[in-house]
Amino acid sequence: MHPVRPLIPRDIPRMVEINEQGLPGTGKVTQDEMDDLLSLSELAIGIDVQDDLAGFVLCLLPKTRYGSLNYKWFNERYDEFLYVDRIAVADDARDNGIGSTLYGQVIAHAEHLACPVTAEVSLRPPNPGSMRFHARHGFHQVGVFEQSEKAVTMMIRHQ
Repeated sequence: MHPVRPLIPRDIPRMVEINEQGLPGTGKVTQDEMDDLLSLSELAIGIDVQDDLAGFVLCLLPKTRYGSLNYKWFNERYDEFLYVDRIAVADDARDNGIGSTLYGQVIAHAEHLACPVTAEVSLRPPNPGSMRFHARHGFHQVGVFEQSEKAVTMMIRHQ
């Protein structure tokens, strides 16, 4: 079991680095954008391996000022949810249960809030690993959102 800790501003450079390793599935962000996301997050947790951040998740509640079109899609359809904006695990730390441990915390937090968890997974370009990961954690598809070159599967996990 990996210990989970709250993310802090000094984690931002490493968060951006891990996020870059997950492209295109995670969506590119600058350090300033990551800082803003961290400030908007209801849940912002990470896992260290050998004193180095190895994975993290950022989740938002509805109706923040966050400008993501995917987030907006959920806001237009649901009143309550915990939105997983991004979950990312460093390349050299994958397949060690870090993502599942983080999602366990997300699901527990959503249960505490008595709301579903929402997320999207890239269809174009495809991300079959993330589709399997979300299915394993009880998510199901509630829509597809097409945007010019990209398309995502909109997912929800009810309590």
